Amino acid sequence: MKNSIVQSLALAGILAIGLSSCGSGGDKTTPNAANDADKQILGAGATFPYPLYSKMFSEYGKTSGIQTNYQSIGSGGGVKQIMNKTVDFGASDAFLSDADIKSMPAEVVEFPTCLGADVISYNLPGNPQLKMTPEIIAGIFLRNITKWNDKKIAAENPDAKLPDMDITVAHRTDGSGTTFIFTDYLSKISDDWKTKIGAGKSVNWPEGELGGKGNEGVAGMIKQTPGTVGYIELAYALQNSMSIASVKNAAGNYITPTIQSTSLCANGDIPADTRISITNSNVDQGYPISSFTWIILYKEQNYNNRSKDKATNLVKELWWMIHEGQAQTAPLNYAPIPPKAVAAAETILKSVTYGGQPVLQ
Repeated sequence: MKNSIVQSLALAGILAIGLSSCGSGGDKTTPNAANDADKQILGAGATFPYPLYSKMFSEYGKTSGIQTNYQSIGSGGGVKQIMNKTVDFGASDAFLSDADIKSMPAEVVEFPTCLGADVISYNLPGNPQLKMTPEIIAGIFLRNITKWNDKKIAAENPDAKLPDMDITVAHRTDGSGTTFIFTDYLSKISDDWKTKIGAGKSVNWPEGELGGKGNEGVAGMIKQTPGTVGYIELAYALQNSMSIASVKNAAGNYITPTIQSTSLCANGDIPADTRISITNSNVDQGYPISSFTWIILYKEQNYNNRSKDKATNLVKELWWMIHEGQAQTAPLNYAPIPPKAVAAAETILKSVTYGGQPVLQ
């Protein structure tokens, strides 16, 4: 009996404490929920920097408590999502066009986070190291060169055993900054490409080509189908041990895509809005299919009932990406942004406001 009374009293005490906690917690639930929401950052866009962003956001979260969910859906999707205000930031391998900027419901800013390279990857017996001129690259993707033992390819690669095999071309099917970089390059080196196809995140490809979604989709198609060639981001090619062509640049040198040869293309002046194309650079040792990749956000962060804390968390994380976060670039085969680009990005992030006041004090 005594034990029953003690147990009953203990249970009553526990219930009382529980009810008391629930009652007092009622006032704390909303602030705690709001605080948690403020630490949840959502981004979407380019697949090009996805391996790097995943690492950056993971590292930043370890010390900040910020959890960043980045959806690798392609640059076109990233621009659309930020335009619709369904993400905190968008990501694109192509800087915004004038039309994109005019379509935004409010003023946006964009800045580069790293550099990467589009590479020409292929699947051939023996995996020969090929050299390609701009003429060869344009000819293959225009479907004017359709055999691997074509005399133009053979002339540049006399020591390679080129098979009498049809060339299968793979490209991106989604709206893609990787495609923009590649078609921007092709438009600069081929008048035929410029007039017939042009540059864009998505273009009307010649008939007879295969399509894949994302860098990973195109990389998979190349690896699985002998005789296939396509353009993918350097990091994807290296991580998957894929064959990569050396490309003849505007200075007349054959350049293998590396972090160093990519970085060299970005050493010039950077405009204040950072909207600059560096493909087909005439830098002596620069790899010609190189580009920045950008993050896009609204300049005024007080929208959609966002809190100032959330805006602050976002901008602080982006600030970290262009400073401490750059240490993550080289290990993942991306090139860090040069000092002039860092300075331009700093100015842009300092211009971001909440209620008209700078977020970064």
